[in-house]
Amino acid sequence: MAEYDYDLLVIGSGPAGQRAAIQAAKLHKHVAIVERRTVIGGVCINTGTIPSKTLREAVMHLSGYRERGIYGASYAVKQNITMDDLLFRADHVMRHEIDVTRHQLMRNRVEVLSAEASFIEPHTIRINYLDGRGQRLVTAANIVIATGTIATKDDRVPLDGQHIFLSDDIVHLGSLPRTLAVVGAGVIGIEYASMFAALGVRVTIIDKRNRLLPFVDGEIIEALEYHLRQNRVTIRLGEEVSGLEPIQDEKGERVRICLTSGKQIITEQALYSIGRTGATATLNLPDAGVSADPRGYLKVNEYYQTETPHIYAVGDVIGFPSLASTSMEQGRLAACHAFGIEAKSVPELFPYGIYAVPEISMVGRTEEDLTQQGIPYEVGKANYREIARGQIIGDSTGLLKLIFHLETHEMLGVHILGEDASELIHIGQAVMAFGGTVDYFINTVFNYPTLAECYKTAAFDGINRLG
Repeated sequence: MAEYDYDLLVIGSGPAGQRAAIQAAKLHKHVAIVERRTVIGGVCINTGTIPSKTLREAVMHLSGYRERGIYGASYAVKQNITMDDLLFRADHVMRHEIDVTRHQLMRNRVEVLSAEASFIEPHTIRINYLDGRGQRLVTAANIVIATGTIATKDDRVPLDGQHIFLSDDIVHLGSLPRTLAVVGAGVIGIEYASMFAALGVRVTIIDKRNRLLPFVDGEIIEALEYHLRQNRVTIRLGEEVSGLEPIQDEKGERVRICLTSGKQIITEQALYSIGRTGATATLNLPDAGVSADPRGYLKVNEYYQTETPHIYAVGDVIGFPSLASTSMEQGRLAACHAFGIEAKSVPELFPYGIYAVPEISMVGRTEEDLTQQGIPYEVGKANYREIARGQIIGDSTGLLKLIFHLETHEMLGVHILGEDASELIHIGQAVMAFGGTVDYFINTVFNYPTLAECYKTAAFDGINRLG
């Protein structure tokens, strides 16, 4: 057997890369992570998941959004909220998460190389150190590509990081605008649009598709659109942007957005969020026998192997669903497969969390999926306003929806909009994982008052629909 410097070399230190490295280390393998940033954690900790979700929490707290249902629309914890107020909390959490991640890698004896990696041949990688120490070649028996994604750019869009900016630039914004246009209504665009709207910013969402987030249950999306409009968000679907340009007028520096329909939108700032691109351009993939698609994403099999069997790819770089939670699981499974350890997961029960305002989470099938496949089903719904806990926390807009098989009562899907949706979803996920039926929720007892009671109320609603 050939001798290699490492049993496993991981390129990228985001959630997928971390989990792959630590899993291999637990198997007593010699492991290294190559990270081209000066800090570890990847996009997740530094510009993506952690800062955006922490920013959301700061928005919800400082704006008083959660309490407005009780104290009125004018209620706020702090008047004249600034970006510094919002980023203060994000900076604290980011520093903590970086420290925790570094400690986890250290105690599992994972070597961290601060460098940029590129392939020389399938088992050999050139390491260019960030600190000026030059470069060296390293070899590895197995390699995991977990480089994540970068915000997609268009050379025709004059990005300046302040007036016209990408989602990665939000943590560097100098001030809150009075008006904001969001070009692209994917998960990231919707999350930031709803956050800024909760702060009182007049937001316009522009997307060329005819509905928001097509993978989410239609009824949940209808409810989301209603709440966005209640927060003075203008939603322009089926509209394509023909150009963005900075302008200077009597009101100062602003942005003009031209649509192919002839409409024009004038706004103080514009978030350009048309998707993500796989961060693979600098890896020299052809020399490893691996190819990327035009958007930089890698194709893998069910074991997360690329065309070159000992080279795996996990996380956002392989595309949908591009969630930190699923990326971690992919990293674990890839490392186990690389070293012949049996491991399995249940991808059809991976939960999705969208941290918009209000929050959305889902697991399992949607009504649209089931209708298309001719599977008979029934639904049961519970509104937060019907639940004592909903009244206590001031969320009168939340909705929990159960979908179950018409004949067997087997749980097929759970869809939630409202406070703590991404926590609440795991109750339904667990029941579905064990093949449970909607009757479980009728027969069990939940603490009172809790949002979990929504499951029982929704179950009764569904069973009563059966007559």
